[in-house]
Amino acid sequence: MQACIKSGCRPSAPAFGGRVRSELRRAQVKVCASAVADLQKKHGIPGSVEFVEGNGGLPSVMLKHACGASAQVYLFGGAVCSWKQASGDEVLYVRPDAVFDKSKPISGGVPHCFPQFGPGAMQQHGFARNLDWEVASTSADLQPDEADPEVELVLSENDYTLKMWPHKFKAVYTVTLHGEQLRTDLRVMNTGDKPFDFTSALHTYFEVLHVDKAKVTGLKGLTYLDKSQDPKNPAKQTEQRDAVTFGQGLVDSVYLAAPEHVELEVGTGAAVAIDATGWEDVVVWNPHLTMKDCYENFVCVENAITNKSITVQPGESWRATTNFQVVDVQ
Repeated sequence: MQACIKSGCRPSAPAFGGRVRSELRRAQVKVCASAVADLQKKHGIPGSVEFVEGNGGLPSVMLKHACGASAQVYLFGGAVCSWKQASGDEVLYVRPDAVFDKSKPISGGVPHCFPQFGPGAMQQHGFARNLDWEVASTSADLQPDEADPEVELVLSENDYTLKMWPHKFKAVYTVTLHGEQLRTDLRVMNTGDKPFDFTSALHTYFEVLHVDKAKVTGLKGLTYLDKSQDPKNPAKQTEQRDAVTFGQGLVDSVYLAAPEHVELEVGTGAAVAIDATGWEDVVVWNPHLTMKDCYENFVCVENAITNKSITVQPGESWRATTNFQVVDVQ
């Protein structure tokens, strides 16, 4: 377009369309900047909770612990997209094909799958990961001597959700930094007058040194559904290995009635210890050559409700928590 202007000719239609899109984009960025400023004024806590423009100008909240650890949570999708140790080392992984323009869910970090895990009656993994969550509150006074920064996000039904899932609900998601540990607390409340069923997961992506060096422990003896060959008719097997390994092919396994504690060794001599309550299953996934540009760099270990849906009666609620901690491999 610059060459066209210099020669004195009129811009072509595509160039003009590009200019319009550029102007629209600038207007959207201004709106996001204003929204971030308003959030910071209302909910920001100096030194602990800061609202900032994330990738693509999307509103996000930075949690900063006094020890030096940090986490970044995007309001779009309620997705935690960064969790760093005090050393600055990133624990989570965001795929290189991730986009931050709301055209699709953010590919990486800790996306939500709700009220459906996987394919089904509605869109893949439900709608919670491609909607804006609202900020309900922030705090940093759980331990006054060493404040734990925290944000509470809320998602409720709207016209968009009711078209695919005709239920009134309120999902409350709390993300906390406790020292270098990342904690999540998800509560799903039935605010309607009829019961509803749902499945769900935290589809967590963890960065690994190399997929060949990664392994998940704590699953031996469990029954699992192997979806790698036929996702619609997964083979039911019993895990015989001390550790689930990667790099030889697609791994897509749903471990049923999983223990509350599992660990992912990332290949550096460290592991991510995952402790959960309320989440009944664990999904282990690596796409192998179906994502050959990035599969070597991450493994997903997902706390989930997949095999049997949860039923919530009117006025009642369901709750699940996770605690993620980086530990040395014993």
